[in-house]
Amino acid sequence: MYQALYRKWRPSSFAEVSGQPQVTLTLLNELKSGRISHAYLFTGSRGTGKTSCAKILAKAVNCENPVDGEPCCACEMCRSAENGDAPDIIEIDAASNNGVDNIRDIREEVNLSPFRGKYRVYIIDEAHMLSQGAFNALLKTLEEPPAHVIFILATTEVHKLPATVLSRCQRFDFKRISPENISDRLKVIAKGEGFNITDDAAALIARLADGGMRDAVSLLDRCCARGSDIDTDTVSSAAGIAGTMHLFKMSEHIASADTSACLTLVNTLHREACDIESLCSELTYHFRNLMVAKTVRDCSSLITAAPDEINELKERASQFRLSKILSCLDILEETLRSMKGASNKKILLESAVIRMCAGAAPSADSSADISDLNLRITELEQALSALQSGNIVKAPQKPAAIPADPVITEQKPKPAPEKEEPVKEESAPSPEPPAETQTAPPPSQTPPQTGNTEFTQWAEVLETVKKRDVPLYYMLRTTSSYIREGIFLVIRTENNQLFRFITDKNTSHAKELSAAVTAVTGKKLRLQIDDKGAATVQKKNPLEDLKSKIDSFNNNQEDNK
Repeated sequence: MYQALYRKWRPSSFAEVSGQPQVTLTLLNELKSGRISHAYLFTGSRGTGKTSCAKILAKAVNCENPVDGEPCCACEMCRSAENGDAPDIIEIDAASNNGVDNIRDIREEVNLSPFRGKYRVYIIDEAHMLSQGAFNALLKTLEEPPAHVIFILATTEVHKLPATVLSRCQRFDFKRISPENISDRLKVIAKGEGFNITDDAAALIARLADGGMRDAVSLLDRCCARGSDIDTDTVSSAAGIAGTMHLFKMSEHIASADTSACLTLVNTLHREACDIESLCSELTYHFRNLMVAKTVRDCSSLITAAPDEINELKERASQFRLSKILSCLDILEETLRSMKGASNKKILLESAVIRMCAGAAPSADSSADISDLNLRITELEQALSALQSGNIVKAPQKPAAIPADPVITEQKPKPAPEKEEPVKEESAPSPEPPAETQTAPPPSQTPPQTGNTEFTQWAEVLETVKKRDVPLYYMLRTTSSYIREGIFLVIRTENNQLFRFITDKNTSHAKELSAAVTAVTGKKLRLQIDDKGAATVQKKNPLEDLKSKIDSFNNNQEDNK
């Protein structure tokens, strides 16, 4: 009968165990020195060598001719252990033998002496499946077993084991096996079986195995069934995934926002019996590689791929912004979670592809693109910084208008009756004094003029502006407005830099504001800025304000004394 490769090539000695030196070296030293524990706990993800190491340890402690702690694999005890008929090595599947009665049978058997070897070894696989009653029944025996008994517990979910069990065992953590170690082991197995496997194919299998040697060898077994020469196409076909070329095509279409090409490629791969969930997972890993290639100068040690493919990843990463790559990763990760139990996974992947392409399209809504939002926030921060430093020149005294529609003018205050000082500027064509000499109340306290009506839809306009222009929204959110003469929308503000901010020729703030007003009101209103209250607002030094608070606090403390 044909024997699966992962069983045929199971390690028979600690030297053959791949990627777990922290475990094998410690066990070898214990065997050499004779300091063998009565209970071991092997924990780690699937396919990392827990059961294999348990069998090797059970074989080594009973070996008749050990060599530096390693089993000789030639004596009668070693051969019977490899054949699975050693009477002193008992393997128990806790998933199906998890009751109290099963543990009671073990408690009765441990008092029996070994039949041939030095130790009776109990290997309890999937130990976390034992019931609470079974754990309680095992505690005493696990703590003080007879001198000829060794317990080895193996589990993938160590957090489910009671603390009382953990404290009685010598724990070994098995790490995920690196792709390099998996790739080297696959080449050894392929050579031993008489197959030819390329380096790229071995690397691809190692990446798909996700740190599990058993999964990697099982996939190699499927590839061997397709022919004696194994390359990346063979692996992709056996695993039901998209090849590297398809992934690069997909990312290219996403970078150019070609939704039609992306959906066509997904449909083609689906017709060719490509597993959609595996495709989504591979696409996620592909964008992970793009992220690394985008951020790390020398990424060859972090990406499992051929040198040519790494160069292609760097070139493709240059077509993306980092924020766009991170956004695609979030979308793909969310899609993978949604695929668990979904009735139609193809629709979910198509939806994810459309979202990724929409975020890259130049005509997409800027609020949906993180990078555009970051640029707008940066622009707002620069404007606020300039306001705080006082480097921005004051807006002109006379009403100014943008040459192009919409027209936004700045409404300046009229001279107050109690102020009759002559204007000091000789070049001023009007006797109207500058805004600094006004003492009008703040805009929020200025009553509307005759014929003016409060604009009740200003909150809706601000919400519309927030979707179209985030920096402008933050500049306007503390303002109010009213309608003058039925055709002017006047914005009241205490910020004397608002006019310059909106009418800056290098931005589209004026057009966005006008479009928002038109969308809410359905009318084409002319916009004006009323900042006459800004002149009365004096800038306060925050340090002086803090100092005054501290002085007030100290005075209160002295009064209390």
